[in-house]
Amino acid sequence: MTSTAFTDLEIAHMLADAARTAILPHFRRSDLSAENKLSEGFDPVTIADRAAEVAMRAILQDHRPQDAIWGEEFGQTPGQSGRTWVLDPIDGTRGFISGTPTWGVLIALSDGKGPFLGIVDQPYIGERFVGSAEGATMTGPLGPQVLQTRSTTDLDQAVLFTTFPEVGSQEDRAGFESVAKQVKLTRYGMDCYSYALLAAGQVDLVIEAGLNAYDVQGPIAVIQAAGGIVTDWQGDPAHDGGRVLAAANPQIHAVALDILKKA
Repeated sequence: MTSTAFTDLEIAHMLADAARTAILPHFRRSDLSAENKLSEGFDPVTIADRAAEVAMRAILQDHRPQDAIWGEEFGQTPGQSGRTWVLDPIDGTRGFISGTPTWGVLIALSDGKGPFLGIVDQPYIGERFVGSAEGATMTGPLGPQVLQTRSTTDLDQAVLFTTFPEVGSQEDRAGFESVAKQVKLTRYGMDCYSYALLAAGQVDLVIEAGLNAYDVQGPIAVIQAAGGIVTDWQGDPAHDGGRVLAAANPQIHAVALDILKKA
């Protein structure tokens, strides 16, 4: 039976804490090696990715055994509750093995309607972005903060982030560039940290493609709790991944979505 000793939010924090403990001893180690999961291209995985997911799965087995689990490294484990914990132990492994602090641990709790609780955690910096029915918050070196997305409505004043050109096909890139050429500032290569910055009110748009559910469900919950909106490039739910448009508010989302639909 599912344990009631801890709330779902407390469990999510336990997962993030366990992942931090498993990952940080491996970060910026000169002897860290990475395996390539692809026969063509480069999709790295490290001992830290696997150790973090193992640690999180152990907590869920103890406290939420009836819930399903969907993790990047060890796949899907069925459950009986209709709820799924969606885990990406290190989103941005390319950044991780390069020593940048833009990777993160992604945790979501989802039901048939999509994610309703999420965490984006950056262990090295010590920042944790949380979204739930209680709202959106961030803890870190500057202390606790309530998250609120920006109110920008004009595209020529918007800040756009993406992991392009690393992610997506040429067709995807054409759609992205149709928006990028109209914004004030475009930045690249931030992985999940860009979604956290959108929730924190630093960024107006994130546009990506080729994502999996575990890449986006945690960020979706955080962004929505902070007042933002996340859909696919047709305006439909994005919790299964694919092409993703995250926006600070419905107005800037509508402008960007119209361009993507026409690209």
